[in-house]
Amino acid sequence: MPEPVEMHSPLIVWVVSDGKPGHVNQSLGLAEALARATQSDIHTLPALPAWRASLAWLLKRMPGTLPAPDLIIGAGHATHLTLLAARRAHGGRTVVLMKPSLPRRCFDLAILPRHDGVAADARTLVTEGAINRVRPASARDARRGLILIGGTSPHFEWDDDAVQVQIKSILARTPDMQWTLTTSRRTPADFLAQLPAAVHLDVVPHTATPPGWLPEQLSRSGTVWVTPDSASMVFEALTAGADVGVFDLPVNPKSRVAHAIGELADAQRVTRFAKWCASGTLHPNPHPLAEADRCAAWILEWLKTSPDCPSGYTRP
Repeated sequence: MPEPVEMHSPLIVWVVSDGKPGHVNQSLGLAEALARATQSDIHTLPALPAWRASLAWLLKRMPGTLPAPDLIIGAGHATHLTLLAARRAHGGRTVVLMKPSLPRRCFDLAILPRHDGVAADARTLVTEGAINRVRPASARDARRGLILIGGTSPHFEWDDDAVQVQIKSILARTPDMQWTLTTSRRTPADFLAQLPAAVHLDVVPHTATPPGWLPEQLSRSGTVWVTPDSASMVFEALTAGADVGVFDLPVNPKSRVAHAIGELADAQRVTRFAKWCASGTLHPNPHPLAEADRCAAWILEWLKTSPDCPSGYTRP
């Protein structure tokens, strides 16, 4: 985690939300990392419809009475026009997460996962996967495991039978572990009906998980198995510090996400199911990812050298 930065007044951070949990998770992950590094006030506002954002940009006027921002953060195409309208109306610096639909030069800073295929530069930081709100856990239980099931995606060919066989193998070979399995919105409707009954398996459908359930489970679990289509959950598990296994599914050879998962396996950050079958062990995860904190440190360092850094920010 970056060292706290001296501020004479809080850093005002606006998070523009498109309402999609995965996108909001990224933006809040960065905002919360900034708050860990320096005194910050975080405000969340909804992305405006495109026509309203365009009008707000033309009129240089944004609805609401929030304090003027130092940073305006957004993830997802639906946030882009609101980011630009907010900056034009109130000043501040825009930080776009994930590869934008507009040219990157429209924004002050860009933070992009490596699988987006964009090179880093003075205003672009490349991360290992999408950033998230997960924090490394200090006390995981080696006897607790978590199984995260995704579903159909353009990156892998989903195969119910193959995943079911792999789950059965994991359960059979780990009788002393207590497992919790959950699904996602992409999981086929009949998937849970096919699961084997096992006394050491608890099933919690994604529809039954309250807010904060997944980070809590990740913080408690020593081992996490993830279907490879769920790339964000792979990186969340690596951030939590768990040992991570990845199910085997047929790969779309043109998918950058599939290539990213392959790189993690090659670097021994995750273990493919076939390799686990042969060895019986997962690669350890002694150095959990901390990409949100790295991004926060990069932004604060960039602000120090900015000719018009936020008022109250102490230059080096």
